[in-house]
Amino acid sequence: MADDFFGEKGGRTPRTGYTTGVAAALAAGAAVRMLQSGERPRTYSLATPAGPVIEAEILEGETGSGWASCGVVKVAGDDPDVTDGIGIHARVERTSAGGVEIEGGEGVGRVTRPGLDQPVGAAAINRVPRALIEREVRRAEPEGGFSVRLSIPGGEEIAARTFNPALGIVGGLSILGTSGLVEPMSLRALLVSLRLEMRMLRAEGWRSLAAVPGNQGREFFRGFSRGAGRPAVKYGNFPGEVLDAAGELGFGEVLLVGHAGKMIKLAGGIMDTHSRTADARLDLLALHAALAGGGALAGEMLGAATVEAGLDLLSRHHLLETAMASLLGRIDFHLRRRTGGALLAGAVLFSPGHGLLGATAGAEEILARWEGRND
Repeated sequence: MADDFFGEKGGRTPRTGYTTGVAAALAAGAAVRMLQSGERPRTYSLATPAGPVIEAEILEGETGSGWASCGVVKVAGDDPDVTDGIGIHARVERTSAGGVEIEGGEGVGRVTRPGLDQPVGAAAINRVPRALIEREVRRAEPEGGFSVRLSIPGGEEIAARTFNPALGIVGGLSILGTSGLVEPMSLRALLVSLRLEMRMLRAEGWRSLAAVPGNQGREFFRGFSRGAGRPAVKYGNFPGEVLDAAGELGFGEVLLVGHAGKMIKLAGGIMDTHSRTADARLDLLALHAALAGGGALAGEMLGAATVEAGLDLLSRHHLLETAMASLLGRIDFHLRRRTGGALLAGAVLFSPGHGLLGATAGAEEILARWEGRND
């Protein structure tokens, strides 16, 4: 069972789960057994591509003339995965043709953009899960033809909270998994998804990339006239990762657009902006206030409750523009150092109370290049 895998986390054993691909293969294998016997198996087990054996309870089962359907609950373990607890169903039917045909039904997404594991128009069921499903069907019955139709009740609604819409997967969730196991490492999943989205944009011909920490940055960028019509990827707390990936994938330019609350950290060379890693926002703001001639404000700046309050303080003392110019210069320095000349990078900062705060020299160069250009 997934509960048997282990590692240390907070003084206890974190639970490792299994992928949607494994859940689908469990359901398909159980459905073939039910087709053979007419009775729903109580449990079904399989060896994952990574090696460990997963055993799951078969919660639902139906059968008819030449077909059977079984359901399995997908378990994510301690990973904060929105697919945890969903039901994945496989309807297996005998066919006159040889081979095992695998298709997606209700709640399984469909590919609409190039660059993914499956071609445009296909169900979002990746190669490894397809091979695993076929293996389990053949393990139960080596001969004959079968069609396997997967469904995920409620999958379309759940998919709206995943990366699928940004990747061009519509209508539901993906059937994924390489190792078959879901380790409690959401960071790894985020970075894999980020690189995949960037790879797809590059495959579509984009040489310039816009990247934002989150929804506020995306909304601001959409209203930014020189960025109109350009896609923007979300990188969360990892601007350094998006810069590294952009260089590896052959992008020529990366424009980071974000709320000052996160972006100010770049002025200190902080490329993981999660507050658990580093929270020097007000320290950096106080430093650049002092460099702008507001040394007497440093103590008050450090005592501000938020970055917005610190910006208000600078504005009241007519130092906002000068301090931001100093801070943006330092961000520009750290972006150039991180990219090492592999590409041009720039940053645009804003805040709800002050709107556009400014752009680095690299950002101004990128925006100038974007004039009249759509790549």
